[in-house]
Amino acid sequence: MTTFDRIKNISKKKGYSSLRVLSETAGLGPNAIYQWRDKTPRTDNLQAVADVLGVSVDYLLGNTDDMHSIQKDDEPIDLYTVTDDERDRMISANGQPISDEDWAIIKAVLARYPKRD
Repeated sequence: MTTFDRIKNISKKKGYSSLRVLSETAGLGPNAIYQWRDKTPRTDNLQAVADVLGVSVDYLLGNTDDMHSIQKDDEPIDLYTVTDDERDRMISANGQPISDEDWAIIKAVLARYPKRD
């Protein structure tokens, strides 16, 4: 899987409607990520995208399959960015994993609050 493919896949999981939106959120030009299908991205641009997606550059480059979330211990977790696959690793309630039913309720509640970009 290419860097472009990894970015495309994780951006969908993280709820980005398009790579254009992700690119602009990362402070890049609107078509910057699309150019990475054929060109190698600059390190600083790749880091900007990794920061927005909450993953490591190594994950985007395919050097590891572990996303290595870059969530800092003192920062709150943005539930909009937690994928179903990350849920058990990133959040719990009273030390217990969040059940599928409770996660569905949490996501339904979040849907009532528009995500700010």
